[in-house]
Amino acid sequence: MKIGIAADHGGYKLKEVIHPFLVKLGHEVIDFGAYKLDNQDDYPDFVIPLAEAVANGEVDRGIAVCGSGVGASVAANKVHGVRAALINDHFSAHQGVEDDDLNMLCLGGRVTGNMAAEEYVTAFLNAQFTAAERHLRRLGKVHELEKRD
Repeated sequence: MKIGIAADHGGYKLKEVIHPFLVKLGHEVIDFGAYKLDNQDDYPDFVIPLAEAVANGEVDRGIAVCGSGVGASVAANKVHGVRAALINDHFSAHQGVEDDDLNMLCLGGRVTGNMAAEEYVTAFLNAQFTAAERHLRRLGKVHELEKRD
């Protein structure tokens, strides 16, 4: 699977743990930055290009990390076709994909430990959308919202 990753200064250290972990799992990784620790950078500068790559199919799924994960989630969800969520538990990491076709995982670099992040990433990447009728109906309603913009 081709996975995009991105982080600002608040998520940089966790991204540097996740990147080699993804490679070890056999994924192709596209890194959207940051490429160095810079306390003056801004999460939208990295998260938006990643989200656009997810939306246009350049990558299969995305992982974005900022200090709390909140800003990354907010920014990513502004891109049509992206379904991003801040994940802080194993269940939501896979259930978000299975039920809501989550295509971007957001993590908080200052609040998520390395081992937990690896667990959430694994659950996220191993999950598949069920395409159950009720989930398709709900996603249809979300797609209708996107048309309003």
